[in-house]
Amino acid sequence: MKGGRHMIPFNPRVLILTANYGNGHLQASKALLQQFNQQGVENVKIVNLMKEGHPWIHSITSTLISKSMKVSRLGIDYYGWSYYLTRETKETALFQKSMTYLGQKKLKEIIHEERPDVVVNTFPFGASPIVCSSMGIKNYTVLTDYALHASWLHPKVDRYYVATEDLKKQIIERGINKDRIDVSGIPLRQEFANTRIRARNQQKKIILIMATDSGVTSYIEEMMRTLFLIDNCQLVVVCGHNEKLKHRLEVEFAAYKGITIHGFVDNLHDWMAQASCMVTKAGGLTLTEAIALRVPVFIYKPNGGQEKENALYLSRRGVASISNKIEELSNSIQHFIHHPQKYEEIRDHMEELHRNHAAAHIVKDIMHHWNGQFMLASI
Repeated sequence: MKGGRHMIPFNPRVLILTANYGNGHLQASKALLQQFNQQGVENVKIVNLMKEGHPWIHSITSTLISKSMKVSRLGIDYYGWSYYLTRETKETALFQKSMTYLGQKKLKEIIHEERPDVVVNTFPFGASPIVCSSMGIKNYTVLTDYALHASWLHPKVDRYYVATEDLKKQIIERGINKDRIDVSGIPLRQEFANTRIRARNQQKKIILIMATDSGVTSYIEEMMRTLFLIDNCQLVVVCGHNEKLKHRLEVEFAAYKGITIHGFVDNLHDWMAQASCMVTKAGGLTLTEAIALRVPVFIYKPNGGQEKENALYLSRRGVASISNKIEELSNSIQHFIHHPQKYEEIRDHMEELHRNHAAAHIVKDIMHHWNGQFMLASI
């Protein structure tokens, strides 16, 4: 031990590849970086491969995804359509084939510059296993959703880390050896993994509303006015980096004493730990944070694609509630608030799903396998 940290026998250079389509992939990468550093691996770098390799394509695709979330409320869900079209086999996706081809050149440049011993993917880059295997570099994939899409799978991935046993079974059914799949959970930053779970016994229940999705602007005021009417509740609304929305809501609800509005907060884990429930989109990381802190989740009109599949999976597991009308959402939360035994039921289901310290587990497992390969190569 040195400085309170477990020092590994060999200290590799680690490259974590990610993308900021949504915040989850990047947050998972940061969680892994924290743990690599905690376990004595200091030469770790996170690279947004799409943004650095093809900034103009990244800009276009980011804009398309953002606009898709807005227009999906009108029934024009081209992101969801493309997700389901390519869900079973990525070979049918011309765009994904093009991105794999384009990504190989940039990734080779990055690898020559960074000289990593280990590459970890928190986004499904098809170029990564192709390039890494050709260069003799171990590559590991961390799935950040509760639903499987074919883009995550590649025969040259050395090891997969997944959220649930159900995902592991699905991947095995696609022909991947079970010994290459580890049910680790989705990695969370330490502030979520280490936050104490509190008793929700406030006289006034806190309903936490995550208004960070660009699609919320079309309905957030109506939602807030409706949920505000629930007895003995107060609303806490987090707008993230959308300062325009924050200002709009502050003006609109200035006279409402039971509503607190925030922009970006760096202590979201504290707000979640206090909340009786939360209304949120169905991103894999956000849902995992809620499960870790035992916060019942209410999802309103999940976006098509992985978010909808995440929502459906957690709904089947008794962890999340899905509503497609604001009145339905309000009724569901009101029923939950007025029936305290519901929280205990949901908490039990969350206990079943939760994986303690997933990031630490993944890093230890990667280092165990990498050290073993290193030792064999040195003999």
